[in-house]
Amino acid sequence: QVQLVESGGGLVQSGGSLRLACAASDRTFSTYTMGWFRQAPGKEREFVATLRWSGGTNYADSAKGRFTISRDNEKNTLYLQMNNLKFEDSAVDYCAASRATYISRAASAYDYWGQGTQVTVSS
Repeated sequence: QVQLVESGGGLVQSGGSLRLACAASDRTFSTYTMGWFRQAPGKEREFVATLRWSGGTNYADSAKGRFTISRDNEKNTLYLQMNNLKFEDSAVDYCAASRATYISRAASAYDYWGQGTQVTVSS
């Protein structure tokens, strides 16, 4: 079983930045499609961004121009740089991994999930 551990969440003022990290236990990390999702209280889990092994990316409309997904294969770590944060970004952010070779926005396409990291943006 692949283990994913998120970190980097915290409290930030509106307009500030955070960098989330997701450490993967599997050495085949570089072959996975990786994604970030988030979930606010009382809301459905929401797609944020995804990164294919080849480097292709896809972003939710709410993330375009503000967030950047990237990976470091030597460290088996996925990142999400979050800039110009808004109150609406407050949520638990989850890292996910899929063996699929295509980019997907659907949570069902991902096989492994981290425990989540809390992002809170003050208004």
